[in-house]
Order: sequence, then structure tokens, then C-alpha cells
Amino acid sequence: MRLALRSWGLLFVAAAALSCREAPPSTSPDATAPSTVEPADTPAEAPAPEPEPAVAIPEAWKEVTAKIAAAAEGNSTAWERLATMADTFGHRLSGSKALEDTIDWTLEVMRSDGLEAVRREKVMVPHWVRGAERARVIGGRELNLLGLGGTVGTKGTIRAEIVVVDELDAIASLGDAAKGKIVVINKAMPPFDAAEHNTFYGETVQIRGRGAIEAAKVGAKAVLIRSVTATSLATPHTGAMHYADDVPKIPAAALSIEDTEHLARLAAKGPVKVELLLSGKTLPDAESGNAIGELRGRERPEEIVVIGGHIDSWDVGDGSSDDGAGCVMAMEAVRLLKAAGLRPRRTIRVVLFTNEENGLRGGKAYHAAHGGEAHAGAIEADVGAGAPWGFSVTATDAEFAELEAYGGLFRVLGADGLKRGGGGADISPLTRDGVLSVGLHPDISHYFDLHHSPADTVDKIDPAHLEGNAAAMALMAYILAERDWERTSPAATQAAP
Repeated sequence: MRLALRSWGLLFVAAAALSCREAPPSTSPDATAPSTVEPADTPAEAPAPEPEPAVAIPEAWKEVTAKIAAAAEGNSTAWERLATMADTFGHRLSGSKALEDTIDWTLEVMRSDGLEAVRREKVMVPHWVRGAERARVIGGRELNLLGLGGTVGTKGTIRAEIVVVDELDAIASLGDAAKGKIVVINKAMPPFDAAEHNTFYGETVQIRGRGAIEAAKVGAKAVLIRSVTATSLATPHTGAMHYADDVPKIPAAALSIEDTEHLARLAAKGPVKVELLLSGKTLPDAESGNAIGELRGRERPEEIVVIGGHIDSWDVGDGSSDDGAGCVMAMEAVRLLKAAGLRPRRTIRVVLFTNEENGLRGGKAYHAAHGGEAHAGAIEADVGAGAPWGFSVTATDAEFAELEAYGGLFRVLGADGLKRGGGGADISPLTRDGVLSVGLHPDISHYFDLHHSPADTVDKIDPAHLEGNAAAMALMAYILAERDWERTSPAATQAAP
């Protein structure tokens, strides 16, 4: 197994010389350090005294960080498990046998790691199946496409002229010009903006979620969207879409960027007809489950810190980035804590949520069963396994300041970046209850190149990055499980906007 993990042990020796009590410098891509060079004829002023930190970090936590780093260094366990998941089970769409077999496998892994209270908690999930798909320009070339998750079928092959728009809002202005036609939405997702740390996914994904609704309102026969990605090698990207009760349900699919641009160029020159076959259908709900295991707390076992990702995936690629990596990270985080001989005050509960992609049933079921328990924090990993960067956090001002003060510890792991506004879809019900919610946030600059596409495969995952993120999750989970925290009423713990 090739593994290029950095020497965290040596890094820790160097970093330990720094005060872990000082707030870390920003590691966000838009951070620019102010110049500290004084002109030659200007005497340097004495540095201002550093402000007292909001939270004093116990000296013992430096040793905790060193133990976690040492347990992770040179370790390939996480990647080997992810490769086993990918190669043995493949993609894991809700309702599939592959998903259920994968859940059973994760339970075996957690038992072998010595976790306690390992179990499957039943969840009923949607069961959509893709079926045969094909599209081509009549008199022209074949098109690369994937039906959107939940789409209805075409009930045979349909043939219709296309009409192209660049924005979702432009569909309404088509009026009768779209009736009986196939609407093509050619809205481009801009490249990742490093300065603003913006993927533009949130702004662009609306064409996938609402495209079929808006096209149906003007009488369209079907809708084809440009894949929600900034980069494509003739690779379409699927994902969930929605219907409305007051408009007809029409077939919906995503085209590769190249083929969407091809159609737009053709349509600019004159009428273009497309032949489309989609066979997607929705079957009755199927039984699935959340996979759960615990590292029981030594003092307050009834208080919980949840860590996890979602075990389901779309039915293309093998779902390693989205979100096999997140699940493996969560299991690995607890394994690292055990390997380091660390048992925190509170229980750390691994939850591998089912059905995040097309229903969020696992997250909702977990909250229904456990929302009344005392949750001291929740961490979700669901943005791939790029190089460790840090975390996004939804918390009160005091909680956020506290986590900022711990930055020196995470600097050792290369994960001291911290920004507001994070968590994850599966833990969002807990977030709404006011639970301190953390999203593990690796480098996401290329995440949406792979997301929901056949290119989401395990060979894209760097073993060192995967292990580094697991170590960062382990440390954050330990901090949340150790920190001073007293449960109050939900109204008193509402997270800051």
C-alpha cells in the first residue's frame, strides 16, 4: 500500500513549541498576511500583549493530539476499508441490495474495532430505479446523460424539438413557445473561487431541483439540464430532483457539459430535435437502516457526540467521495481514539446515515429516535476527502470562539481552518435544535468535479488525506466530548444565525 502521510510526530514537536492558547491564523484561501517589514529607518514597536484566550486549553490535550497523530501516521486502515467497500459493494442507492450489504459490513467492522452498542436502526427509504436511458440528436450524435434521481420515465421513446435557456427563471418567459418541447437548461456552474472559498453549487443546483417543475408549468414534454459541475470530461452528473403536486410530472435528465453546449450551438442555428428514452420508476418504500456504534463515555455516557456520514450513494461510480469517505472517516476516528488509549468523558456515537441522497430519511429517523437525548455536539463529513483544511461550524458566538481557541491543536494535523455556517444535511435536525454542529471541511476545490458522477471512484482518494481528515475528526470529537457543557433547554441553546 503506497502511503505518503506527513510526519505528524515531527510536526507536533515543532508545533508544541507554539502556544496552543493563541488563535490560529486563517488558512482560508483568501487570507493574506499583513506585512510585518518595517522601513530601515523606523524602529520596530514593541509587540502588543496578546489577549487572554477565551478558553484555556489543558496541557494534557497537547499529549492527546500527539497520540492521535501518532496513531494515524503511516496508517492505511481507512483507505483499505474504503477500497474494500468500493470494490465489494459498488454504488449504494437507497433500496438496493448493495446498500444493505454495505450497512451489514460496516456493523461487522465496528464490532471488530471493539465499539459498543453496535446496531442497525430500521429506516424505511424511497426506492427509485433508473432503468434504460438513451438520448440522441435526430440526424446527429448520441448524447451523454443520466436521469435525475426520482424522475418519471418517458413511457417509450419521445421525440421533440428543444428550446434552450441559460437560467431557471428564463423558463417562465418561454410561454407557449415551450409547449410540447424539451427544455434544455444550459446554466453554467462557475469554477471554484479560491478567494471566496465558493463552489457556486448552491446557486447552480436549483436547475436540478426545480427544472422539471418550471418546465412543466409552460407545457414542456421533458427537461434536460446541464450537469451541476464546473468541470467535465464528457461525464454527466445525476442528483435528486423534485416535483410539485399542482403541475404534471415530466421526465428529467442531466447532460454532460459538452453535450449541453453542443445542443445550445445547434439550437442557435435552427430547429433541433432530440430523441429521449428514460425508464426511471419509483417502487414502494424499502427497508434500510442507520448503522450505529459507540465509544461509551467514561463519566457522562448518557451525553452524546454524534459523528458520521451517509452510507448511501447514487447509482453511478462507487460513491467513494460521496460519501463512502465520510463513513470510513467516522469509523476510523473512533478506531484512532481507541488505538491512542483515549476514552472521553461523553459517548462518541458513530452514525452512518441511510438515504441522504434522495430523502434524508436516515437523518430524520435518527432525530425522531434520539432527538430528545443530550447531544453535546454533532460532526458530519460529506464533502469528499481532499487535503485536510478544517471545519465549518454552526454554533453560538461563545462556542465558536472556544473552538477558535483550540486551533493550535489542529494546526498539527493541517486542519486548523475554521469558518461559520456548517454541519451537514443528516445532522440538520439536531442543528435546528441548537446542537453545536460541525462539518468536516477538507479542500473542496475539486469535489464537485466527481460529485454524483461515474467518476466518483476510490482511486480519486489520497490515502494520506483520508487518514488526516479522520484524525482531525477524532480530535474534534474528543474536544466536544471533553469540554465543559451543561444541557439546557432547546430554546436556550439555539445556534447563532
